Amino acid sequence: MSGYNENVKKKPYGKLIVAGIVSIGLYAILLMKQDLVNSYFALGGVYAFLPILTAFLFSFVHGSFTGNFWTVLGIEAAKKKKEVK
Repeated sequence: MSGYNENVKKKPYGKLIVAGIVSIGLYAILLMKQDLVNSYFALGGVYAFLPILTAFLFSFVHGSFTGNFWTVLGIEAAKKKKEVK
């Protein structure tokens, strides 16, 4: 019987590695191209949205990496129980 295998979740090693590489790449580009990034961020107008979009991008990628990291380690959020009235 394969009842044991049905309850075992696959750990997202691939997603962890990809998100980690993308995260490192984003930080490397940001640090290596600081002058270019600062010049675009300081232009104003429509370019004022660039820092906001950049923060969302970094947050999404880093959050994905962190979530997969904890999943690979076996740490999951507690599931809420429904309250019966």
